[in-house]
Amino acid sequence: MPTVILLDVSLSMTSPVQLKDGTETTRKHLAEIGINAFLDHLSVQSKLEFISLMAFSSLYEERCPFTRDYAAIKAELKNIDDYDKTCIETALHGVNQMVLGEWGNNSACQIIMVTDGSTGVGPKSLKDSLASLNQRSSKSTFPVPFTFPGKLHIICITPSSDLNFTKSKPLYQRLIDLTGYDGSILVPENLQTETSVTNLFQKLAEDMYTTFKGVLKCGNLESKVILSPAPVPYTRVTDFECHTRSISDLIDVCGFVSVGDVGSPMAVGRHLVLPAPTLGPGRQEGAAKNDADAADEDVGDEGRTASFCVLLHGALRVENMAALVSLGENWFGFIYSWADSKKKSNLMLTILTPGSDAVPWLGDLNNLGSSESFSPDQVGSFPVKPSEKRSYSQNGVVWIRQAGLQSDIQKILRHARKLPEKTQQFYKELNRLRKAAISLGFLDLLNGLAYIFDQECMQLPGSAHPDCALQLQHAAEVLRKTQNRDIKYVVVPLQTNYTNS
Repeated sequence: MPTVILLDVSLSMTSPVQLKDGTETTRKHLAEIGINAFLDHLSVQSKLEFISLMAFSSLYEERCPFTRDYAAIKAELKNIDDYDKTCIETALHGVNQMVLGEWGNNSACQIIMVTDGSTGVGPKSLKDSLASLNQRSSKSTFPVPFTFPGKLHIICITPSSDLNFTKSKPLYQRLIDLTGYDGSILVPENLQTETSVTNLFQKLAEDMYTTFKGVLKCGNLESKVILSPAPVPYTRVTDFECHTRSISDLIDVCGFVSVGDVGSPMAVGRHLVLPAPTLGPGRQEGAAKNDADAADEDVGDEGRTASFCVLLHGALRVENMAALVSLGENWFGFIYSWADSKKKSNLMLTILTPGSDAVPWLGDLNNLGSSESFSPDQVGSFPVKPSEKRSYSQNGVVWIRQAGLQSDIQKILRHARKLPEKTQQFYKELNRLRKAAISLGFLDLLNGLAYIFDQECMQLPGSAHPDCALQLQHAAEVLRKTQNRDIKYVVVPLQTNYTNS
């Protein structure tokens, strides 16, 4: 899950802090130490996470775009200068723009705001911003709730007993509540030690990026795998209750389906499937590697060990198939080979919405069986076509822009000028537009179209066919009558000597 680190670089962050060893530092320096500890934890446990760095005071500045190069973020932290006062609203506007530009409004994102507990002063303070929420115009809307699913964590480099923090905490909590997700407000246990700040950031990293470890199984073959990013619980809200489900640790392969038949079903998450690293002999889980030789030895041993995860990836890529997997009771997903470049491919898991009808064209996933159980003439391809034939020759009417409506009216008028040869086409298009207008409640369009027909009658050239004026007058009269506003009513041509001949 992408993460934005918001670092407060206002003048209050430069206030001195006396450490227990007698040395003096600043809150900004302690924040840098904590962020470095946060990045160190990710470099070991969650190497695939994208992190960006933004500095803010009265303005905001994107110091480092979303990247997996944590060393670049650490180097950028050392080059950030100090600026003026704190303005949290401006910084949150910058977060919205950064995330929307990189990920869109559907990707969940974490925001970590590191500050000293001050909410600013004056018109741009957080207190003033929250007090004016209901008096804002559409052009100056408050940036929270975010335009994307965002969870906000606020880390205050200040003692918990600080009077300024005590006043700011309710404002921070209201800001988190506005996001609509469960965020947190964190302070170090003891500001006089760097270890306390480091532990705070490491604990936040552990809570935010818990590694999902499970078992991928197919018959008698199995492999320990890691899903990155870790899947979040799925919540379905109904009228009277809320259901939350988490996927099982056992990912069981049920069968294999052609990638073309799977298509692109709606999904609640997509994750990389990575083989879990195996521990060498005598090495305990979580033990640190002391030198590069030991690390190279472990990599070499892992490369010589048979892995079902690698076998499945190669088979799916060669056969262009996807594996249907069970993720829990009546919950399914697909594992397939996905390539982000011509040289490198990855094993991916797409988690479907819970239920056996998540892919409509495949039907009930519990009823899928092997094609070997049926004769060749009984085996078809997906999607399954219904036996009856339906006509979709007449397209639906969609008016998104003004030009679309003008085009439909001009088409009717072109047919009207060629009456009586185009009588059938004229009334077909007229009934099509009339039905759409009644369905949308756009009754003024019917009166306007009748007025256009009257004007056309007055402007017809002398060489025009007499039936042209008669049909236009007839159509205008029918459109004006309120008793003809039934959607099932069909406007029929006026029977004249010209149409009868």
